[in-house]
Amino acid sequence: MRVLHVVDSDAFAGVERHVARLARAQASAGHQVRVLGGEPRAMGHESGGDVTVEPVRGLVATAYAVARLGVAADVVHVHMTAAEVAASLARPLAALRGTRVAAVVTTRHFARVRGSGPTGGLSAAVARLGLRAQIAISDYVAAHVDGPTTVVHPGVDTADDGGPAEERSAVVLLAQRLEAEKDGDVGLRAFAASGLADDGWQLHVAGDGAHRGGLEALAVELGVSGATRFLGHRSDVPALMDDAALLLAPCRVEGLGLSVLEAMSRGLPVVAADAGGHTELLAGLADAALFRPGDARAAGTAIRTLAADPDARDAYARAEQARQRTAFTLDAQVAATDAVYRSVL
Repeated sequence: MRVLHVVDSDAFAGVERHVARLARAQASAGHQVRVLGGEPRAMGHESGGDVTVEPVRGLVATAYAVARLGVAADVVHVHMTAAEVAASLARPLAALRGTRVAAVVTTRHFARVRGSGPTGGLSAAVARLGLRAQIAISDYVAAHVDGPTTVVHPGVDTADDGGPAEERSAVVLLAQRLEAEKDGDVGLRAFAASGLADDGWQLHVAGDGAHRGGLEALAVELGVSGATRFLGHRSDVPALMDDAALLLAPCRVEGLGLSVLEAMSRGLPVVAADAGGHTELLAGLADAALFRPGDARAAGTAIRTLAADPDARDAYARAEQARQRTAFTLDAQVAATDAVYRSVL
């Protein structure tokens, strides 16, 4: 099958990583795959040598690119509203040339209806034009978006068994964009409430964003700046996960939580807000895994409980890996996505 993925972006964050990883897995399954958008170097590296990546940014440029390339595809798979709008505009552009854009499938990554953002209702109406099927990355997202939806959970590469708890560093890892919706302040307050800094533990913050300065100031205010390292954007997050003892995921609105899923694959115990996609990933795996969203004190207690019990961390890590290898594999994602494609062809 010939698949054209479209994301109107020049970045490489969670959605772009999702696109690149799926494209790589589809190419490995025998599909001909091309990707429009995303930061070219990172997209190319993540999607592998069998996927063609072409940079594109901006509504007009993306629409023309889809009109040019979408006629040679079997499916145009768009991600986020801007790409949906571009695909809708590409249809009349292709018609002017006497051609036709392939069937359009969209993936919804965020738990909100179209038109709730700055693009407004008009863009939402245009975005819906021509969509043949809609995928959501989790049950949580499916319950909060508009229109009929098929849930296809993302998968990640199956990693080697992680090192045992006793061999890991005394580090709590926070790996996410430093933006308001990610609740990074809850993560810092949780680490402070845990008291682990007094026992020689550190909090490592991997990521960057508009709230970094505020979080650095908060670390000083909470008295944990000496035990907190702001690492900035990192391309070696898997290595950080292999070294850390715990991952802290405080965001209450994650569509699924790709960093959490990657941690599960690597046997890194996760303490996460009991909300959004985190609940689908972690519910029932460990008593201390989930805390009430926004409750830094409860999160701190959960961190300290697991930090004090290496055997519990090892048991939890095995349960995480078992769930990832059963329910959240790339092969399963490709197969379920193929079924959606076939439904519109």
